[in-house]
Amino acid sequence: MIDVTIQNFEAELINGSMQQPILLDIWAPWCGPCKVLGPVLEKLEVAYAGRFKLAKLNSDEQPEIAGQLSQAFGVRSIPFCVLFDQGQPVDGFVGALPETQIRAFLDKHVPTADELDAVAETEEAEALIADGDPEAALAKLQQAVAIDPGNDDARVDYLKLLLERGALAQAESAFEPVAKKTALDARLDALAHWIAAQRKAGTARKPDALAAAIAANKRDFEARFELAQIHFAAGRFTAAMDELLEIVMRDKAWSSDLARKTYVAILAVMAKPAPKATAGETKGALEVTGKAAAVSADPLLDQYRRKLSMALF
Repeated sequence: MIDVTIQNFEAELINGSMQQPILLDIWAPWCGPCKVLGPVLEKLEVAYAGRFKLAKLNSDEQPEIAGQLSQAFGVRSIPFCVLFDQGQPVDGFVGALPETQIRAFLDKHVPTADELDAVAETEEAEALIADGDPEAALAKLQQAVAIDPGNDDARVDYLKLLLERGALAQAESAFEPVAKKTALDARLDALAHWIAAQRKAGTARKPDALAAAIAANKRDFEARFELAQIHFAAGRFTAAMDELLEIVMRDKAWSSDLARKTYVAILAVMAKPAPKATAGETKGALEVTGKAAAVSADPLLDQYRRKLSMALF
């Protein structure tokens, strides 16, 4: 539990809620219902075991913050609780509610125990990848997906590691539960293209035969695409994009735009995950100040994005 003041509001509440949901209890020493609610919230913070953090704000001592929140939610009484998540006030309730109702409120917003475990496994896997131990990372990600099948971040990392290792059968099995979500998630769509490339690579012609076919006919797009698939399947991403770019430059709409779509998929596979938002990037009912984190550029990706743009336009 933390006590919120004007001095630590941004660091403890706004920034803190980027890491885990925080329930802010706005109270006052003279408020009878506040004295009833407080111990219930403290009990729940312990019972939820890290799924949320409890923060308390004395409205008599911190009227500026209490006033902003009350105005934002149209509330004029206390106790008043506001849930912060990802730097934003997202929901709240008024009054000394029974424990069952508070649990129902929390369960709408805070992660389950399984989701927390899956996040922890994913973070450990990311550290293992950075340390050069993909085998251990793969086991962690497999566990994360098993614990929380709905964690698409863990599933994407798991699929990428499987495909990097050429474990196509495992990747196909792991991809099946999210196959219908590709239209909604560019990462999953990119992985679908990578899986398709690895499937094709198993039955493709030899690279020398494909190169000979292309040399004989620069517009043999089937051969070029087949060669691109072989490169993509093996993780030779720039070589794959070079072949796809040749198709796009000669026939942008070839095979229902397949060359461009595959090129874009490779860019997505190569891209590093976007950095998590920081409090300075959020704007909501409360105005939050700060500097946005700069996104580091990847010169190679930028180069190939420009090549595609020039070929298309």
